[in-house]
Amino acid sequence: MALDQQLIVSHAFEVLNGAGLEGLTLRRLATHLNVQAPALYWHFRNKQALLDEMATEVMRRAIRKNAHLEAERDWRVWATAYYQGLRKTLLQYRDGAKMFSGTYLTDTDLFAPMEVSLRRLASVGFSLREAVVGTGALYSYTIGFVIEEQATQFAPGEANPQYDLAEREKRVDKDLYPLAWAAGAELFAKHEARFIEGLALIITGMSAQLQDRRRGLTNPA
Repeated sequence: MALDQQLIVSHAFEVLNGAGLEGLTLRRLATHLNVQAPALYWHFRNKQALLDEMATEVMRRAIRKNAHLEAERDWRVWATAYYQGLRKTLLQYRDGAKMFSGTYLTDTDLFAPMEVSLRRLASVGFSLREAVVGTGALYSYTIGFVIEEQATQFAPGEANPQYDLAEREKRVDKDLYPLAWAAGAELFAKHEARFIEGLALIITGMSAQLQDRRRGLTNPA
């Protein structure tokens, strides 16, 4: 088999979906490809380098999925839909958010959509710092949310039994901790609705910041 980075990454996603992030090793990937491990080191010096390339490919796919949003004029609608799209892309892979977090994107062409996002916010009045802080908060919220979401559900239809709601309700003393007991139904279900509500909190805060500056209550950073 003639190996190249694209082929290796494609098979790496298959291993990831089957074995999870901890189970994704270069040795296991080599076995999956029916090659010797040293053949992979020619393309990726270690697992982190492989993860960097995988994360870069995930970002490409997320950007392609959100391409239709370029025509959206309302930045709040755009931001909501953009990060919903990123969440859905990450959910396509087992441990997708954990795999994606802390990686180094290898494709400098990905600076183009970043430029577009920052320009979009700048065009409605955000300073560069405000745009960076706002998009950073939205991005970090999305990654963190999906990490927690995928901890409770490995994949669609494959729930983590550790987070079984009925078992949790048995463990938590309802009389002593009534709110904590009742919170389980919100914490481990209705993921999409909670995610959208959390996005709205951040976007509402950004909107309030922008309105305050327009009224002269704050100075641009």
